[in-house]
Amino acid sequence: MEFILDIAEFLLQAIILLGVFLIAFAGVMALSQRRRGSGEEGTVEARSLNERFEMHEEAVRAVTEDPLESKARGKDQKKEKKAKRKAIKQALKAENDGEARRPRVFVLDFDGDMQASQVDQLREEVSAILPVVGEADKVLLRLESGGGVVHGYGLAASQLTRLKDAGITLTVSVDKVAASGGYMMACVGDEIIAAPFAILGSIGVVAQLPNFHRLLKKNDIDFEMHTAGEYKRTLTIFGENTDKAREKFQADIDDIHMLFKDFVSSNRPVVAIDEVGTGEFWFGQRALEKNLADRLCTSDSFLVEHLEGYDLIEVRYRAKRSWQEKLSLAAEMAVERGFRRLLKSERDQQFL
Repeated sequence: MEFILDIAEFLLQAIILLGVFLIAFAGVMALSQRRRGSGEEGTVEARSLNERFEMHEEAVRAVTEDPLESKARGKDQKKEKKAKRKAIKQALKAENDGEARRPRVFVLDFDGDMQASQVDQLREEVSAILPVVGEADKVLLRLESGGGVVHGYGLAASQLTRLKDAGITLTVSVDKVAASGGYMMACVGDEIIAAPFAILGSIGVVAQLPNFHRLLKKNDIDFEMHTAGEYKRTLTIFGENTDKAREKFQADIDDIHMLFKDFVSSNRPVVAIDEVGTGEFWFGQRALEKNLADRLCTSDSFLVEHLEGYDLIEVRYRAKRSWQEKLSLAAEMAVERGFRRLLKSERDQQFL
């Protein structure tokens, strides 16, 4: 029995080592391929959400309706489809003649991580929309993000500003969370809609890092760091941190916080920034009272509201990735999710 346990332990260790090796190998291969350039560009895909809603409705009706009613409605639908085809032809002719046509809602998605890595897709989607959008058209961004690095979310917010600069009405919907960098993006919208228990706010900056100086000193391990420039490095992980370095580090994040608050104020003047720029977050109803949102509404409700009068078009950019990049990305996301769970504070853990 002990022999079998030893073999099992050995196999488990071998599997773990193999997994670590594969992840590291995939990371190196993906990095080298990015540097070389894959030579393949992604594609922008667009699909009608009106048709998706109609298909869902048909699936339910097929089970719940009486056969005679279904047959009669089928005839009516044929007439409706014929009328729609005629309307589409007229709309195309009107568009060519410069006349009015049926307005559209372009639907984008942003599911943010710490690095705001989806900004690469967002910039392509915005670039695809800008040449074809009309004055009566709108853009809906379905946003989910708990924030991350300043430069990443600053760039993502700038992509949304491109839409605003073009005079396009932008609605940002928050079904779950738009906090910190996520709210930096949300505040660019002409309208922010939020689910009743969506999390909004967290207009603040956080920076934290461990310091192993005493541990190294205890084990007689020296650490040297040479810099040119007084503040090239402030706080370090392995060196001995000074009060002067701490003060500079704090001054830096205070300045970032001020820039963050100024950005929110300029995009949402209705917000009392001194009241909400404390790093706190609020749930939907409370966020509405603080003017962090304009109304309580889910993204699904918004789409249904516009289903009859608008063409709903979902736009997505799909980057072409090699298997090495896919494996590396999956490993990176797994590590990030584990790191997020590890660092999640008790204040952020809200349970019913």
